[in-house]
Amino acid sequence: MTTIDSLDQQTRTELEAAAFRTLVAHLQQRTDVQNIDLMNLAGFCRNCLSKYYVGAAGERDMQIEYEDARTHVYGMPYSEWKAQHQTQATPEQQASYNATHN
Repeated sequence: MTTIDSLDQQTRTELEAAAFRTLVAHLQQRTDVQNIDLMNLAGFCRNCLSKYYVGAAGERDMQIEYEDARTHVYGMPYSEWKAQHQTQATPEQQASYNATHN
């Protein structure tokens, strides 16, 4: 059995990229999962992934616009996703977010 530590850098990068693509596809399909739920449970959301993408590009001296990254992560422009799928945060969701992110 292969261990992650024994992988060459190219293979490791390819596997990490595939895992990221799978996560993005999963989040695109699970439009019922709100960003605030992700933030409350995991400490990151779709917008965070978009920022990570922009940051990774910047580390390679590439400039990717945040809105382009969000469109990639959401599978559509954010404004469309928000109109179609985002719900108002409940008082409980907001309280949980405020307790862990302030």
